[in-house]
Amino acid sequence: MTFDIEMIKNVYSNIKERVDAAKKQTNTPLTLAEKILYSHLYDPLAISNFKRGEDYVDFAPDRVAMQDATAQMALLQFMQAGKKRAAVPSTVHCDHLIQAKVGAEKDLDVAKHTSSEVFDFLGSVSNKYGIGFWKPGAGIIHQVVLENYAFPGGMMIGTDSHTVNAGGLGMVAIGVGGADAVDVMAGMPWELKFPKLIGVKLTGKLNGWAAPKDIILKVAGILTVKGGTGCIVEYFGEGAQSLSCTGKGTICNMGAEIGATTSTFGYDESMKRYLDATGREDVANLADEVKDYLTGDAEVYANPEKYFDQVIEINLDDLEPHLNGPFTPDRATPISKMKEEAEKNGWPQTVEWGLIGSCTNSSYEDLSRAASIAQQAVDKGLVTKAEFGINPGSEQVRYTAERDGLLKTFEDLNAKIFTNACGPCIGQWARAGAEKEEKNSIVHSFNRNFAKRADGNPNTHAFVASPEMVAAIAITGDLTFNPLKDTITNKDGEQVKLEAPVGDELPAKGFEVKDNGYQEPAKNGEDIEVIVKPDSERLQILEAFNPWDGQNINGARLLIKAKGKCTTDHISMAGPWLKYRGHLDNISNNLLIGAVNAFNDATNSIKNQITGEYIPVPDAARAYKAESIPTIIVGDQNYGEGSSREHAAMEPRHLGVKAVLVKSFARIHETNLKKQGMLALTFDNPEDYDLIQENDTFNFTNLSDFAPNKSLNIEIIHKDGSKHNITVNHTYNENQIEWYKAGSALNLIKQQQN
Repeated sequence: MTFDIEMIKNVYSNIKERVDAAKKQTNTPLTLAEKILYSHLYDPLAISNFKRGEDYVDFAPDRVAMQDATAQMALLQFMQAGKKRAAVPSTVHCDHLIQAKVGAEKDLDVAKHTSSEVFDFLGSVSNKYGIGFWKPGAGIIHQVVLENYAFPGGMMIGTDSHTVNAGGLGMVAIGVGGADAVDVMAGMPWELKFPKLIGVKLTGKLNGWAAPKDIILKVAGILTVKGGTGCIVEYFGEGAQSLSCTGKGTICNMGAEIGATTSTFGYDESMKRYLDATGREDVANLADEVKDYLTGDAEVYANPEKYFDQVIEINLDDLEPHLNGPFTPDRATPISKMKEEAEKNGWPQTVEWGLIGSCTNSSYEDLSRAASIAQQAVDKGLVTKAEFGINPGSEQVRYTAERDGLLKTFEDLNAKIFTNACGPCIGQWARAGAEKEEKNSIVHSFNRNFAKRADGNPNTHAFVASPEMVAAIAITGDLTFNPLKDTITNKDGEQVKLEAPVGDELPAKGFEVKDNGYQEPAKNGEDIEVIVKPDSERLQILEAFNPWDGQNINGARLLIKAKGKCTTDHISMAGPWLKYRGHLDNISNNLLIGAVNAFNDATNSIKNQITGEYIPVPDAARAYKAESIPTIIVGDQNYGEGSSREHAAMEPRHLGVKAVLVKSFARIHETNLKKQGMLALTFDNPEDYDLIQENDTFNFTNLSDFAPNKSLNIEIIHKDGSKHNITVNHTYNENQIEWYKAGSALNLIKQQQN
């Protein structure tokens, strides 16, 4: 079944004319990313030779995707926009609110019971506004999107940072906050700074133990967690064409871990095979008719240094399996160096858990390659040393893998088959013993490995690897095991060696599923009532934020000066807090509880300047708000890295924070702050971060002159009466300043609607 085929036909019917016009205007060959961007301008006539990294451009994405944790706030906002129906095809996917504990069936039943209020809300609001709804257990959003909605040359936004997974099918797919999704669903333009372009040329072909995951693990090591910020990464070359479609998806998925706006591949035979296998031959046929417009121009790939802002070349013939971590996804270690690094850094070498799945690696191919290692273990008399868990990516993948015996192979090694959901990848894991906070190591095929991310234990050293490497290391229980050369002692005392993994790109007997979990929306939802109980702890109707009063901010107190890495996990934790994603006041009780206070190196302990006491961050914020005292947050480099969750922007806004001042921002979080009517500011001189003291007060002296490309000035008054005047910068354009003046982007939409 092909969803939204008329929309796809419309995209392809326009792509030639729009790309040709762009090439004429720019007088240059185009990359694939540029072709997709130019063919999705909100105003097709507004073609210009846009300056990368400078010009804000309005786009018209083809569709919107939302997962259940972020969809709550996105749809609560959409309900306030005054629209009767989503203007573009949109979907909601219930994959975040299911905790992995016992196993798939029981865990799913528990989730349906404990989160029934939220699922009922999402189902009814989707039904009312013409939004496709994928029920709990249907699968992980990004795998389901790849199987059903992604198409070459399309543009999509999604309220999850790993929306970028759809680049594996040749899309420009970008993670955003819920307010951005509301813009697009309301038929408004979606604004993005025209990205810079990074080209990754892949030569050779993967062999042996090397997997697509190792490509992005190596790229992450090269670019770091912020090296892709403001950029689209485009992969090309013979090596790129040799990869499967789902392998491409894995690489694009983890582009979020280098801060990239998105990543993508040109249309090729592997994408055609995947479209055919997932019942979308009609899309493949349409794509074939315009295939030259669904990849970069030959001149671009022949001379990439002329057309990309940065070029990286990787020879896949020589690529070695990697383990990235712990605590950051860009610490890349080739498996041959792992023993040396583990000993040098004191990493626990005994591995307690191996986890396969997540939106990054839960395809049929991933499971089949990992299962080939598991089958060898069974055949060679090996007993798994670590505990083992599997999260299939979708019900279609799970059903097909069960039919083909892959899941039984894992079960023969005592693996737990968890629900088709995110589970441990996002902290939805009831791991026994995690509360003891013992030092330990785990390996997984996920994308992120920040402290506390998977199990809430700050001392869990999590390492990211391919599914086949996770299987091998789980079997041996040894972080330093190198399957290329090491042997293992089996239960009979024999030394055995694991052969390189093998697997099927696509199931030989085709995909099969009985119930994919999809609910089609009503044709006319005007009479459908969406109920939110006034006393609900899970859901809360939003109240509009107050508009700016046009005055300078004076007497603002320092809420917290965050030290070092401060991701959206630190600002608004997931795990047990996911249940409050639809209730702004309740979830605000986790504001910055994971951030490290620069003045005492403690988490969730900051000075309340009113009383002098050290108290939790949310308590201090509420105390200041009760006294009508504005506050500001100060942060370090790449502040807001990680998930797209807009709660990390809405919570400080709700609790009276007026500005966030940092050395640098991650892209999505900076946009989210702007959308919620906050000031997102950066130090003109990064060393001014060191001037900030614990008892400081801040006065903005020229906010009344807020304008694009004009710095702001802040007077810092220290406890002893001394002062510093600093310059801070911003990236607001005229339209974004209107968001600030209105109090939020949503407020502005409502004004325009009225």
